[in-house]
Amino acid sequence: MVKLTMIARVTDGLPLAEGLDDGRDQKDSDFYKQQAKLLFKNLSKGQHEASRMSIETGSYFFHYIIEGRVCYLTMCDRSYPKKLAFQYLEDLKNEFERVNGSQIETAARPYAFIKFDTYIQKTKKLYLDTRTQRNIAKLNDELYEG
Repeated sequence: MVKLTMIARVTDGLPLAEGLDDGRDQKDSDFYKQQAKLLFKNLSKGQHEASRMSIETGSYFFHYIIEGRVCYLTMCDRSYPKKLAFQYLEDLKNEFERVNGSQIETAARPYAFIKFDTYIQKTKKLYLDTRTQRNIAKLNDELYEG
């Protein structure tokens, strides 16, 4: 299950959007948000081409995609399929670039695209159950391609 979603500009680590959580895991969520922000800050110090990475963190995994000047990050349960996590991030990336692409460089304040949360929540629901027909189809497609 997707627990946390954040989007940040890689050049300076500025958070651009976040999937607002329901607050159920509140004590943990602040800790993991700090870890995610630290990760963005570290990424902003180095040269990063387009890449995909998974990082173990406690009982979760951070998965992220860096494309262009943006990092799309999600935190999922360990049991959540990696392929679905990356497909989720791809969906977010495509929509975020389509809607906000021209404004990414000029964003001056944190969470300038907070309205994108609506799309994140909608997409998160689609990926909630790994057994739904739609997600099984995506996993099967990946198997045939791989």
